Amino acid sequence: MTELRTARLTLRPWQDADLAPWAAMNADPEVREHLGGPLTRERTDAAVAIFQAEFAERGYGWWAVEVTATGEFIGFAGLDDVEDASPFTGVEIGWRLARSAWGHGYATEAARAVLAFGFETLGLAEILAVTTATNFRSQAVMHRIGMTREPAYDFDDLDVPEGPLRPNVVYRLRKP
Repeated sequence: MTELRTARLTLRPWQDADLAPWAAMNADPEVREHLGGPLTRERTDAAVAIFQAEFAERGYGWWAVEVTATGEFIGFAGLDDVEDASPFTGVEIGWRLARSAWGHGYATEAARAVLAFGFETLGLAEILAVTTATNFRSQAVMHRIGMTREPAYDFDDLDVPEGPLRPNVVYRLRKP
């Protein structure tokens, strides 16, 4: 599995030591505000197993993100195939960080490294990003990394009950 490095971060394979902080992060209602609420430890552990298998199979996926200077696990970032139920296809960029890591520019920094990997290593022609219409923090990161809103792709996630998590917005960046 490829490891990515930035000035402050290491995007690396998942380790057993990541499971507890990953579970704590996904149990935090604020971290999961736009994702349908907290997850159990069993679901977060299962997600890591899926991340590892998909990365091995495709050569891309979700990296664990740590602060290089301290080795602290702060979340994940990476690329994934757009879900089959979506009204479009492609590869999507994403990130999720522990609340203690918010406001430091880590999401933007990690996302830029992931974009470079997607365009330069994988040769992708474009990368998409999807979030709820109310997730303004993630939309701000999308703007900072050069993505533009693609209103024609916006959709309602019918797997989500009526409410603020149903409307989704889509951003796009074509290979420079």
